[in-house]
Amino acid sequence: MERLHGMEGMVDPGEKGFNASRLERIGAFLREAYVDAGRLPNAELLVARDGAPVYHTTAGKLGEGRGDLPENALFRIASMTKPVTSIAFMQLVEQCKVALEDPVATILPEFASLGVYAGGGGAVPFRPVAPARPIRFVDLLTHMSGLTYGLQNRTNVDAAYRDAKIDLPRDGSLDDYIATLAKLPLQHAPGERWNYSVATDVLGVAIERLTGNKLGDYFREHIFAPLGMDETGFDLAEEHRARLVDSYAYNPGGKPMLVEPGEQSTHFKPAGFHSGGGGLVSTIADYHRFCAMLLGKGQLDGARIIAPKTLDLMTANHLPGGADLTEMSDALFSEASNAGTGFGLGFAVVTDPARTLMPASRGEFYWGGAYSTAFFVDPVERISMVFMTQLYRSTVYPIRRQLKTLIYSALEKSHA
Repeated sequence: MERLHGMEGMVDPGEKGFNASRLERIGAFLREAYVDAGRLPNAELLVARDGAPVYHTTAGKLGEGRGDLPENALFRIASMTKPVTSIAFMQLVEQCKVALEDPVATILPEFASLGVYAGGGGAVPFRPVAPARPIRFVDLLTHMSGLTYGLQNRTNVDAAYRDAKIDLPRDGSLDDYIATLAKLPLQHAPGERWNYSVATDVLGVAIERLTGNKLGDYFREHIFAPLGMDETGFDLAEEHRARLVDSYAYNPGGKPMLVEPGEQSTHFKPAGFHSGGGGLVSTIADYHRFCAMLLGKGQLDGARIIAPKTLDLMTANHLPGGADLTEMSDALFSEASNAGTGFGLGFAVVTDPARTLMPASRGEFYWGGAYSTAFFVDPVERISMVFMTQLYRSTVYPIRRQLKTLIYSALEKSHA
């Protein structure tokens, strides 16, 4: 059997209930519709069942004037960092070092006086009003805190985030970051609406304050090392320079624009701020191991990362009244489709497969990153997928829907 870098060999798809020839349509589709067509610079995909890889494909180049994409290519996974941070925080919840219902200000006192937007912006000072209740840690995990992202680009609060340059932190101190954020009003009252935001970066700061460890060091000791995710982190060593892919941005009407050559990336300079919301670099093999742990109810190869009941809590829909994102979301931009989709503690969760208009299982959970990376875990069919590429932004093409359609169309033996 072929051995994919960093994991055991591929398993015969037929042994896991897949039609091999139908799986092969995925690679052909990625090459013809996206990479050869100039829509994506590259693509790598891994499908697994029961944690065993059944299909892997690569297409495209590392970047401008560089070689073909290797099997151990490194990708900026952006918001696929968020589930890692959420798992890390829930490890601390399990140890009773913090509780989901605790006000965030118990760990981040700078947030004690946060108000909700009630007017102002630009040349006019904000006029925030006190919320009915404080932000709790569960609000950060569910993106119902009232925080936002400047890249949402809809409101005066979003504009203030852009002016403060706090969407994608990498440099500067955590204390300065929180102090800056605490000066800005909330977009809405905590618990009122779902709005994709910097909440998981705030969660990462809380982890550092709770543990006294740099976020990347905590990840390494408590998640990455136990799982054998040896090539995932916030910073890259010099010997990895040739393996980090170039990053690109969507260019309407033209080929993708080069944003950052991999060999000249800022990831080779140690980050002052470890962004729990979007700072990690990883390989497809490493992130597959993270997904295999999730599919294994928090355990992989004897390493227990999180308890099964804790993961059940994380992958339940926490939107009020069992609502989906069509009812609760204010976000212009997120990594989730809306219909039939709820939100848990760090993951989008499929609540009604029929309403998603995609093949799916109830309870399937997933997320993605701004560079168009994505993963999903289907605990019913015991399928996981990791997709890597490097095109900002992720909402341009329907590739995640297309990949799910192709994967499930190759499934012949269902566990449902």
